[in-house]
Amino acid sequence: MHPGSGSPEPGRRTFVLVDGENIDATLGNSLLGRRPQPEERPRWERVTAYAEELWDQPVTGLFFLNASHGQLPASFVQALLAMDYRPVPLAGRSDEKVVDIGIQRTLDALAERDADVLLCSHDADFVDHLRPLLDGHRRVGVLALREYASIQYDNLGIELHDLEDDVRAFNVPLPRVRIIALEDFDPEAFLR
Repeated sequence: MHPGSGSPEPGRRTFVLVDGENIDATLGNSLLGRRPQPEERPRWERVTAYAEELWDQPVTGLFFLNASHGQLPASFVQALLAMDYRPVPLAGRSDEKVVDIGIQRTLDALAERDADVLLCSHDADFVDHLRPLLDGHRRVGVLALREYASIQYDNLGIELHDLEDDVRAFNVPLPRVRIIALEDFDPEAFLR
């Protein structure tokens, strides 16, 4: 299989690794300046549906949660399960970034599997763990808001899929200010 092709291989799958803390923090701290409202958060089922269509193969969604405080958000966990995600609740010391460590270890383990990977995060902490996956035999991508994604992903040559524009993961338009390629510029969008 060619890394860019949409033709599935029998038994091959895509793993979607979600750094929910990072996505929520980016939305809240960097974009909105407040805690996101429910309608301003991604529709996670759209993320896995996009991944399945992107590479035309089954998807396993892993949603990493920080459970260091000893409790799980039960209703959110139930919602994830209903969307066929596998919640990965991790606990650790207060000085450990448990979600990051869990995703890093999962990326390392995936290097030994014949699978494709989509990472949903803006964080550069995963770059060294993605590098071994870029072996020419698998597809690797990042799902993020383009303008907040680490430039280090570009340096690796990893394809970035914008959560709003490509994945269409949101129910409402986000108040983003982005560079628009002239060929994509539609003045009507600014005249509303």
